Amino acid sequence: QVQLVESGGGLVQAGDSLRLSCAASGFIFSAYVLGWFRQAPGEEREFVAAIGWSGGSTNYGDSVKGRFTISRDNAKNTVYLEMNSLKPEDKAVYYCAADRYTTSFLSGRGVLEVWGQGTLVTVSS
Repeated sequence: QVQLVESGGGLVQAGDSLRLSCAASGFIFSAYVLGWFRQAPGEEREFVAAIGWSGGSTNYGDSVKGRFTISRDNAKNTVYLEMNSLKPEDKAVYYCAADRYTTSFLSGRGVLEVWGQGTLVTVSS
């Protein structure tokens, strides 16, 4: 019953924008840091972005900094990832994740309390 469900992935052209959504259920959404990881074919899972309990604190991976924006709506139990200026190298399965602490996202261990099943983003050139 505890789950995160991603949506919004698809095929876009380089330079386009796309917004991913992640709907949470089964846990107290506002008590968790929410974030996104991605995994490209043949690559390890990579940290993308995280946002704190009330949305006032955000973190971004170096590869997406300045292009992606994470936000959350606690009333809707939803976290978003706005992706701008998409590049072919952004092609990956994007996973939503939740944890009580930001350090879990930044540690590099990839151990989070809740994971979604992912949504595929494909960027053509």
